[in-house]
Amino acid sequence: MRIATPLAYATDPRSGADAVATWEQDGLDVVWVSEAYGFDAPTIMGYLAAKTTRLQVGSAILPIYSRTPALLAQTAAGLDAVSGGRAILGLGASGPQVIEGWHGVAYDRPLTRTREVIRICRQVRRRETLVNEGIYRLPLPAEEGTGLGKPLKILTRPVRDSIPIYVASLGDKNVRMTAEVADGWLPFLYDPERAADIWGAALAAGQRKRSADLPPLEVVAGGPLAIGADVTGLRDLARPLIALYVGGMGAKGRNFYHDLLCRYGYAADADRIQELYLAGRKTEAAAAVPAELLERTSLIGPESYVRDRVQAYRDAGVTILNVTPLGPDPRRLIATVKDMAR
Repeated sequence: MRIATPLAYATDPRSGADAVATWEQDGLDVVWVSEAYGFDAPTIMGYLAAKTTRLQVGSAILPIYSRTPALLAQTAAGLDAVSGGRAILGLGASGPQVIEGWHGVAYDRPLTRTREVIRICRQVRRRETLVNEGIYRLPLPAEEGTGLGKPLKILTRPVRDSIPIYVASLGDKNVRMTAEVADGWLPFLYDPERAADIWGAALAAGQRKRSADLPPLEVVAGGPLAIGADVTGLRDLARPLIALYVGGMGAKGRNFYHDLLCRYGYAADADRIQELYLAGRKTEAAAAVPAELLERTSLIGPESYVRDRVQAYRDAGVTILNVTPLGPDPRRLIATVKDMAR
């Protein structure tokens, strides 16, 4: 397994990039940059590319609604160029509250749109002339514009004609599509012992339709990382983030993370977290996150325990172990878990 980490969100990206650059020396293979409605991801990814030499720089995620497919492809090609072929284009639908509230774009047909974006991105990087009939009509029909649009292909030559595209997905239809057409899968709150029960059928269905031209699907999962005899209390640090996603990332009936907890068997807990969070009682919502979930979605405990957790992720099919090191010595943690994952 390769080792990855997310860049700390809503903090100083320069100090975060400095830390990642040192972790690269300890075996870190991939860094992920998220994008919600704070800093944009590509700017920070370009900075990371300049600060590092070996590790891959990926977006996790760029929303498919906020940029055209051609611009997503251009961005990936530009990042690949400045990084010397180390870019990963991580895509996702985000959610209607952000897409419609922040970007002012209708949240419609996420699966069809994602599939179409991936196809067009690959056409761009192969330097094909863009002609598309679907959600994105290329060129734009004359009656809907000036009539001057014409089929074009990218002016520059991408460093690679195949930049990996990963998709963040949780629902069965989206996971099935991911397994069929994407290079990698970015799930959330991944419990390695329960993953097959939740997503196994969808992954298998997508794999059956997967083109032989595509490489094996990469699976990215993991959690907070701490190693020691007295570190289990650090699991509680994940409570606010899980409460945010389960309680606040979507309205009632339209929250993918709430639905996932229900599928894991925590329906009553998920309802309680959402009720408290939407009522503004965020501390209580965080306290309502099940301790078992915190344990099963983290790598926190004595070294032998963490080693067993790494093996559990490997056995579940995870190929990129995504960790957030906690504590005063993150470099030791990265180096240690890198050795465990070999």
